[in-house]
Amino acid sequence: MKLYHEEDLREDQVIEVAKKMMIAARTAPKGRGKDDTVIALVKRDGIKEISDRIKDMVVRDNLKPYFLRDADNILASPVMLLLGTKISAMGVHPCGMCGFENCDEKNKHPDHPCAFNTGDLGIAVGSAASVAMDHRVDNRIMYTVGQAVLEMGMLGKDVKVAYGIPLSVSSKNPFFDRK
Repeated sequence: MKLYHEEDLREDQVIEVAKKMMIAARTAPKGRGKDDTVIALVKRDGIKEISDRIKDMVVRDNLKPYFLRDADNILASPVMLLLGTKISAMGVHPCGMCGFENCDEKNKHPDHPCAFNTGDLGIAVGSAASVAMDHRVDNRIMYTVGQAVLEMGMLGKDVKVAYGIPLSVSSKNPFFDRK
């Protein structure tokens, strides 16, 4: 009889949960039905590249120690979800939630997010994280990862806001109770 031990199947199962997280993020509600969300999955080799970039950013920009902590932390993850949003005004009137009077004024500042862009991304990130929770996969939403991903252009030049969600299955969640 062939036995399949959990530790031999773990990484494949985490990847399957990550795929379900991608579906949850894609199907999360979007303002006016316009979807500017970009979703990708990265495995160990890509995670190492992101970690290295975060470490470079720490030295180059004299960033806070938590960037370095997160750079080391994500290496415990066999797979990580990357989620970002493109920036485009939704044309909602009246609105002004972005800080500008209207969408025409906002469009004079193309890198300034529409409130719906960031709101939609937040809902997508929350939906994805809830799938990980439903499957008891440890995770943490990290803006530090998003900063490196943006700098690396991994999600495309049009993506201006991004987050990473590293995943792990172990006896202790590596993303909490950290130094």
